[in-house]
Amino acid sequence: MAEFVERYGPWAVVAGASEGIGASFSQKLAGRGMNLVLVARRAAPLEELATQLRQKHGVEVKVQPLDVSSPDAVAAMSAATEGLDIGLMIYNAAYSPIGAFLDIDVEEHLKAVDVNVYGPLRLSHYFGRRFVERGRGGIILMSSMSGFQGTAMVANYAATKAYDMVLAEGLWYELQRHGVDVLACVAGATLTPNYESSTDRIPTKGLARPMAPADVTEQALFDLGQRPRGVSGGRNRFASVLLSRLLSRRAAVKMVSKETERLFRRF
Repeated sequence: MAEFVERYGPWAVVAGASEGIGASFSQKLAGRGMNLVLVARRAAPLEELATQLRQKHGVEVKVQPLDVSSPDAVAAMSAATEGLDIGLMIYNAAYSPIGAFLDIDVEEHLKAVDVNVYGPLRLSHYFGRRFVERGRGGIILMSSMSGFQGTAMVANYAATKAYDMVLAEGLWYELQRHGVDVLACVAGATLTPNYESSTDRIPTKGLARPMAPADVTEQALFDLGQRPRGVSGGRNRFASVLLSRLLSRRAAVKMVSKETERLFRRF
């Protein structure tokens, strides 16, 4: 744990920190003694989480309400982290309109691209330069099992998560020579507030059974510095092999799309 803080501390930025996986990352990093800059659009949940982390772990926590999809996000992050020795950036922010592709307004699809593509691109470029200059650091970009293949009901979201996965893998190779570790964390269904509110049926068995956020984040922090891409959970690792190596592309798309249609049938 001390080695983790030495390499990636003393400060970390968590984008999309207000709930679910982002809040879990924040709790685990604070538990390791890292100071945090919590970023999300809504200030109130960030302030509540920050208070909990300060009281429980005695760390410093800064709250930065920010729309990470904005072209001004980098300038805002630069101002918010001025004078702080940031060593880790986790991009968990995501936007996922659910439904048949043509039934969703194109502006919603473009918003998903802004949050899921432009956001991690901008912040990885900005913090990547900072980390290379300091000679150490880490970046975690959250991807998704849906990014392994085309997926009905979340077709555009899946495409953005494929981008995040491939970007992180390329940066893993480029930046490791400068002492900077990069990880694509590939999460499957995770029991977050967004997930629970978007489905009428939460699977209790099989490959689609959701993981707890704490299990996803613990695996990601373990994988950072070990590999370019980490798939969270044994069930998801099995599914990733099945979908990418054993099934034809056609069969993989059909299999995953049928499952998402069952989960999100009310959309």
